[in-house]
Amino acid sequence: MQETGLRNGAYGADKFGFKDLKVVHWNQLEPVLYEHAIHGGEASIVAGGALCAETGVHTGRSPKDKHTVCDALTEKTMWWEGNRKITPEQFQLLHDDFIAHARGKQLFAQDLYGGADPKYRIKTRVYTELAWHSLFIRQLLIRPARSELAKFIPDLTIVDLPSFKADPARHGVRSETIIAIDFTRKIILIGNSSYAGEIKKSVFTTLNFYLPAQGVMPMHCSANVGPAGDVALFFGLSGTGKTTLSADPNRTLIGDDEHGWSENGVFNFEGGCYAKCIKLSAEAEPEIYAATNRFGAVLENVVFDPETRVPDYDNDSKTENTRSAYPLDFIPNASRTGRAGQPKNIIMLTADAFGVMPPIAKLTPAQAMYHFLSGYTAKVAGTEKGLVGVEPEFSTCFGAPFLPRPPSEYGNMLREFIASYDVDCWLVNSGWTAGKYGVGRRMPIKATRTLVTAALDGSLRNAQFRTDPYFGFSVPTSVPGVEPHLLQPVKTWRDKAEFDKTARDLVGMFQKNFTKFEKDVDADVRAAAPEVRIAAE
Repeated sequence: MQETGLRNGAYGADKFGFKDLKVVHWNQLEPVLYEHAIHGGEASIVAGGALCAETGVHTGRSPKDKHTVCDALTEKTMWWEGNRKITPEQFQLLHDDFIAHARGKQLFAQDLYGGADPKYRIKTRVYTELAWHSLFIRQLLIRPARSELAKFIPDLTIVDLPSFKADPARHGVRSETIIAIDFTRKIILIGNSSYAGEIKKSVFTTLNFYLPAQGVMPMHCSANVGPAGDVALFFGLSGTGKTTLSADPNRTLIGDDEHGWSENGVFNFEGGCYAKCIKLSAEAEPEIYAATNRFGAVLENVVFDPETRVPDYDNDSKTENTRSAYPLDFIPNASRTGRAGQPKNIIMLTADAFGVMPPIAKLTPAQAMYHFLSGYTAKVAGTEKGLVGVEPEFSTCFGAPFLPRPPSEYGNMLREFIASYDVDCWLVNSGWTAGKYGVGRRMPIKATRTLVTAALDGSLRNAQFRTDPYFGFSVPTSVPGVEPHLLQPVKTWRDKAEFDKTARDLVGMFQKNFTKFEKDVDADVRAAAPEVRIAAE
């Protein structure tokens, strides 16, 4: 077996069980991976220097094809309502078939860290079949110094073979696409998907399993820190503004997607950013635009002109979920350590396409836990196949597909941390106002930024508040620089009766969704549920 690059001389591919590989390319840097990707016909170089690849039929994650081994470690600790089981024997069969499938192939290996805090990080080795996947994960996880690679022994091994197709009858899985996790052996197998985000989220899922047992809160959030050391966390599902709002030129970016919260403060799980780039522009998001349009960035499913190679970020013909992956140091004001102190503010982001939630609200600790467990946003037509109009999406803890443990375990930990460190919590609607999607308009980004800034600098604490009659949280009555009517959504609607009906319907959706958590939370959290407090007109 031929090998190129740097690795631990005593801990090679044979330790995992690989046999008769054609070649393994170890820890290759960006220029070499570009060459392999171009030579193999995997990707194209576009204007600006980014490497642009297509992911085929999978333009997003396949959460229904993720299976976890049920064994002595996981049987009573996993959230099986949200995760699919696989037996140890079925996983071993998959493992053996992956090894057999890899014979004669060239693989790319990267040795990386998941977690910026040395106390809690996980050493991760990622084997990929595609060079651009190797570049992708290299840019998104934390890259050890080259001198550290000689002694690198992985805690976690991920094998990513897009050409491998699972056999549902043989392997006991749902389809030919497979993400199989064995937490006991710390192995993850990914097959029949070229969507590179599966690799990234597999590391996140792993940390979500191991860290709570160590007293660390894993979080699907972005984070930044102000000049005075004040840390802010931004929870939110895809498309709610996590990446955009955390990329603030006046604050240092800690990370855009995944973090841990420990007794030492907040730390990034990653060393890069994975930004949605549909409708990306230099005017609206200058930092992200600049990071995307340069050598070393990896684009997924972005359409570009075949002659000029100029990317068209407005084109969603391949998918609305176009992506850009780049290392954190592409952002000028990003943290070089990935670590900061204890949070002062938590922002929970929702894109309410029903247009009835206020642009910002202050939450009590019980309300914060309620909305964290609810994980509400709304999906609109065009974001998913077959979706017409508006549908609510409740993804508990703002990351249900990545939760191996019961949601209440994360919710209780968050509530304890909020109380211990006296954290202010805010719910921000980056979605619609003046009507639901198709009638109203998107919340002005300028207003959202102004409100978030006021929350983070402490000035919003001094505002006068009203109690929202539908959701019960506190809403400021006026904020300098924000149109007053935006703060009271009913005033933005022409049809007040339609607003009332829509708001009541959304309250009912919240209540129905939360029934599955009621037995696992305290009475004050149950009492934090939205409840209409006004009579119908």
